[in-house]
Order: sequence, then C-alpha cells, then structure tokens
Amino acid sequence: MSAPLYWSWDGESMKPLPRFAERARKQYEVGQKYRLVEEYERSQVSHNHFFACLQEAWTQLPEEYAQRFPSVEALRKWSLVRAGFATERSIVADTPEQATEIGAFVRPSDPYAVITVKGNVVTVYTAMSQSRKNMGHKEFTASKQAVLEIVSQMVGVDVDTLAANSGKAA
Repeated sequence: MSAPLYWSWDGESMKPLPRFAERARKQYEVGQKYRLVEEYERSQVSHNHFFACLQEAWTQLPEEYAQRFPSVEALRKWSLVRAGFATERSIVADTPEQATEIGAFVRPSDPYAVITVKGNVVTVYTAMSQSRKNMGHKEFTASKQAVLEIVSQMVGVDVDTLAANSGKAA
C-alpha cells in the first residue's frame, strides 16, 4: 500500500491537495470507483501520555519484575506481545533439544522478542511497531489501552491512577 494522499472536500467532490495531484493522476484511473475511508491522525498528546504512563509504571515495578524488564522499551514490547499486538512465527525442529538450541540461537536477533519452546516447536513473538507509519489512530489507541491495563496490574494500580501519577493528561 502506498502512502496516503491528502484531499480537500469542495462541497461536491474530493480533490487532491496540489502537492498530491500528480501522484493521484498516476495512482487512480478516471471513471473508476474507489472507497474513501477517513483516517484519524494520532494525537501527539495521546502518544506522550502513553509513554509517560509507561515510564511511570516502569519506575514503580515491584522487584519481581525489575530484573525481567531492564528498560521501559523491554516492558513496552513484552506488554504489546502479551496484549496480542505481535507477529508470531513458529519453527518446528526435529527434536526438543534442537528446538531449545534454535530458541537460544534466535534470542540475540531480537532481545525484545518473546520466545517459547514447547516440545519441538519454537515460537517467536515480535511486538508490533507503534510508529505512526505502522499503526494508525484506532490500532494505537487499542494497543495503548491494552498495554496500560497490563502494566497497571503489574504495579497494582488502575490505569487512571497510573495516568495521574505520570503527570501527563491524555
């Protein structure tokens, strides 16, 4: 999929903004019908709120979690995986021993991946990118809420309390 084009509604039709006109001429065929879907921009305020809450949660982690999550990034990515915002790859080995070796071999390629070995199957879960390019408003909002619920439970507070302690409003 190509990058989005920006349009202006003139009361009768959608027209590409001048800087997108040439791309629109190349990308679309005159007379063809296309579906137009409104895409909401991600709020910088919401983005900042999310990362401030994560930082607050990370600093308040009980000792049982502190060693497991040496950085906010490690906590964020693990929480994304746990919340289901991840890609999953499975590798079937010939033996459970070989699966353990494969898991150990894969680990350095992504220190944030969650790797499980069950029998002779290695499963690698990689957190989805939350960059603006890769995650739109709706998916970011869902991932933000899911992650904040997970980390709030870990530190023993509700999401509202975590947000209040972070000093950032949503």
